Amino acid sequence: MTSIAQRLTVRHLRLVVAILAEGNLLRAAATLNMTQSAVTKALQEAESQMGVLLFERTNRGVVPTTFGANLAAHARLILAQISKAEQEMADLIDGSSGQVAIGTLLSGSAGLLPEAIVRLRRHRPRLVIKVEEATNDLLMPALRSGELDMVLGRLPEFRDREGLQQEYLLDDFAQIVVRRDHPLTKCGPLELADLLQNDWILPGQSTTLRRQIDKAFRDEGLEPPAHNVETVSFLTSRRLLQLTDYLAVWPVQLARLEIEAGVIAALPVPLQTTMRPIGISTRSDDMMSPAATRLVTCLREVARELSTPREGATSA
Repeated sequence: MTSIAQRLTVRHLRLVVAILAEGNLLRAAATLNMTQSAVTKALQEAESQMGVLLFERTNRGVVPTTFGANLAAHARLILAQISKAEQEMADLIDGSSGQVAIGTLLSGSAGLLPEAIVRLRRHRPRLVIKVEEATNDLLMPALRSGELDMVLGRLPEFRDREGLQQEYLLDDFAQIVVRRDHPLTKCGPLELADLLQNDWILPGQSTTLRRQIDKAFRDEGLEPPAHNVETVSFLTSRRLLQLTDYLAVWPVQLARLEIEAGVIAALPVPLQTTMRPIGISTRSDDMMSPAATRLVTCLREVARELSTPREGATSA
């Protein structure tokens, strides 16, 4: 036996619902933007396909049979689901809904990414955004495998760029930071040599930032700090600074937020070797979803706004 799904079309379902709602073929025709003769023909076609009478014709219009009322009830549910599917597909196409998975390094997770997420979801609240914070050695394989749509942070060195497309957003550098009432904040001019005997909180040896920090010391003819805690966890680093006289090296975007909050202070010791661009890495052989494209647009906007004050602070 042929199933109903094979015998009836969406047009038939809309027809049955409209006729039941209007109780009259002429008014149903107007609702469907059809002629009355076309509605009559389509109804006869539906009844023929079903093998039952769906509506009784009377002098006052049409009255649904048990079959017609039952079919109309199911048709309303089916049409509602179709309408919902159409809306969800349209939202996915224009980026109003869907999911974006973004990996971020510490340099991107401070001000840049949160500001962009707030801006994006203000206009597209149905978007689901998954954020994974880690280092490039973990994030880049996830990006290449398709687990992540993009990675935000310090752009990887040349050896990590194969198969990736990179977009520059703004320049970043790192600062040496301490708790706000640290004894070193009361000292005069300082140099890296003055800080060697302190305990440090540094990123792991495999990170680009750590290699840049070590180079800053070696460029001064010094060995990098030997007594340190290695972590890329902001929360761990932040709490250690509050509890001890340790020194840490943070990206300037992160440091600025914590300085403004009165949690830490920056030491006036430049680390020129840590200057590096922050940007977005994506797969070069893949097209981003509309939702991911919207997030990139917001990241660009926030980066433009953040870069102006940063440049002013650098030149001061």
